[in-house]
Amino acid sequence: MILNPDAKLKRQVLSALSQVAKHSVDLAEMVVEAEIFPVVLTCLKDKDEYVKKNASTLIREIAKHTPELSQLIVNAGGVAAVIDCLGSCKGNIRLPGIMMLGYVAAHSENLAMAVIISKGVPQLSVCLSEEPEDHIKAAAAWALGQIGRHTPEHARAVAVTNTLPVLLSLYMSAESSEDLQVKSKKAIKNILQKCTYLPALEPFLYDAPPNILKHVVGQFSKVLPHDSKARRLFVTSGGLKKVQEIKAEPGSLLQEYINSINNCYPEEIVRYYSPGYSDTLLQRVDSYQPLIN
Repeated sequence: MILNPDAKLKRQVLSALSQVAKHSVDLAEMVVEAEIFPVVLTCLKDKDEYVKKNASTLIREIAKHTPELSQLIVNAGGVAAVIDCLGSCKGNIRLPGIMMLGYVAAHSENLAMAVIISKGVPQLSVCLSEEPEDHIKAAAAWALGQIGRHTPEHARAVAVTNTLPVLLSLYMSAESSEDLQVKSKKAIKNILQKCTYLPALEPFLYDAPPNILKHVVGQFSKVLPHDSKARRLFVTSGGLKKVQEIKAEPGSLLQEYINSINNCYPEEIVRYYSPGYSDTLLQRVDSYQPLIN
């Protein structure tokens, strides 16, 4: 009945299949064995918004169970079809598709990469930025966190879309719901802990609160010892100067990270960028007695 032209009937059929598939792996497999793929993907292009939504919900309920079921959906072209669908609708119609991408990405590195290759990250970033409802933003934040948490390559794919500053502003906004703040914070943490793409991290040195800053400085302390180009850039961009201004508790993890970064540079460079050093130099100028012939 998935191919029936009656939109109201299709809505109910898709909803009924979702209700069957959601409970267990066995039931989801039974729905898949009824050969709903790739036929069900045509419903994602339907004129009726609720047919689209219920089709996305059905795919989500199957994807969430196991990597194998998610892989089957990827192989059928389901991830690309859901991403296209997200681009053609707005609001709550998007919600199951956003969650479905998060579930697929959560299962494994390879499945998360399938979402990246199908251009899922830019589409989720659009949802995160343009949706007015907090619960939809929260779902997009969660999904992006699931994609970015696997490897540096995954984290970079999320970071280059300029998603991190958006997540940070949502986390820090007093207008965000508690759930949106929690999901944004978790997503930032997931992505930062894998991100070695330093241009995306540097703005966080200036804007992030202490609990996020710790993870950012931690990533710099991992990358800088092994990358001479990055070390030079970190000085010229003002990053090293900014790190000297961070007030860390002696013996804290943050202080350890700062020490690791400082150890990448000659002592006089670190001293030069330390707060108060220019005043010390001026004092020396004041007290210096020039030799007069």
